[in-house]
Amino acid sequence: MKIGFIGLGIMGRPMALNLVKAGFQVKAFDLNEEARKLLAEAGAEEAVSPREAATGTDIIFTMLPNAAIVKSVLFGGNGAAESAKEGAIVVDMSSVSPVDSVECAERLKEYGIRFIDAPVSGGEPKAIDGTLAIMAGGDETAFEAVRPVFEAMGSEVTHVGGTGSGSTTKLANQILVNVTIAAMSEAVILASKAGVDIGKMYEAIKGGLAGSAVLDAKIPMVLERNFEPGGRIDINLKDLTNVYNAARELGTPMPLTSQVLEMFHSLKANGHATDDHSGLIQYYENLANYEVPKGGK
Repeated sequence: MKIGFIGLGIMGRPMALNLVKAGFQVKAFDLNEEARKLLAEAGAEEAVSPREAATGTDIIFTMLPNAAIVKSVLFGGNGAAESAKEGAIVVDMSSVSPVDSVECAERLKEYGIRFIDAPVSGGEPKAIDGTLAIMAGGDETAFEAVRPVFEAMGSEVTHVGGTGSGSTTKLANQILVNVTIAAMSEAVILASKAGVDIGKMYEAIKGGLAGSAVLDAKIPMVLERNFEPGGRIDINLKDLTNVYNAARELGTPMPLTSQVLEMFHSLKANGHATDDHSGLIQYYENLANYEVPKGGK
């Protein structure tokens, strides 16, 4: 299969590299020329526009920051939809609203192009080692056609239902991840301000019911005070905004999510938009007038 890949950022770049390593023919596009050249050096073909990335390819992946950009690369000037062949499959792996996924699917249908919404979880480390969790919505036949490609990027690949189901599942994932980071931050501030060694606290609780993949990924970042992004605060703010809007349409209260969303707005306003979401602890540090020491003690 020939593959077009559009979006070579923190997540997209390692994902596309894994496809090249797996032996797929990849045409890669990003506005960042350096990112395109890196993929070309690894064995991909460089594309200079979304249109070129889609030309002659069987599957076109998009991994982009938001729905507006997804729609632009698909349907805008030099967009992929104009050059993709009939029967091709567009797979959007971005985190967007299910409403946007359904819209993209309907518009692509007019071109004879199938669509799968397949956002991911696991952050940059799992994008690099090819062990992402991939949650896909859309036609099952199209999903099965793409499955071998998914398996070059993820270790857990699940078809969760019809169009928009993948995006909805990702919204649920983002609630769990970000609310857990907020709860972790509260716990760490309490324990640290009481004089507990946070490294030892983590060792004590990680094997119990409170342990989680979120703690395993984020506590070490807090201990190192390393907030270099794997999952940026502004991107997660966008995701929780999508959660909030979807919940309002469904008449579903989101009290915890709403609070964390406001925390992210505060952090963005104070210059932390590009920090990793483990940097949420800085919100609590400001409230408590206390900073968790590097190393945790």
